Amino acid sequence: MKVKHISQDNKGAFIAYIDDQQAGMMTYSVAGEDKIIADHTEVEDNFRMRGVGEELFKALIEHVKTNNIKVIPICPFVKSRFEKDESLAIWLIKKVKSTLVDKK
Repeated sequence: MKVKHISQDNKGAFIAYIDDQQAGMMTYSVAGEDKIIADHTEVEDNFRMRGVGEELFKALIEHVKTNNIKVIPICPFVKSRFEKDESLAIWLIKKVKSTLVDKK
């Protein structure tokens, strides 16, 4: 299995390939200089139960470690992986503060 990273503007994805066929994808959005939002993971039906999601998650973690950025996990799969491995918490942003703007 190979995982390719692509990015353009404020979006990016990790795409997994098995035998030159796209097996799955994990997408993210850039949320500033030091964080990304992991928003979606999808594995093609014929590649399920073959560790594709895990390889995509490993690529995400390698990316954030290399670039010293953190992850806001919107994607349920990514969120569950962070919950399973507490050692990864240093790369996680658990809560996002919202700011209310008073329009007068």
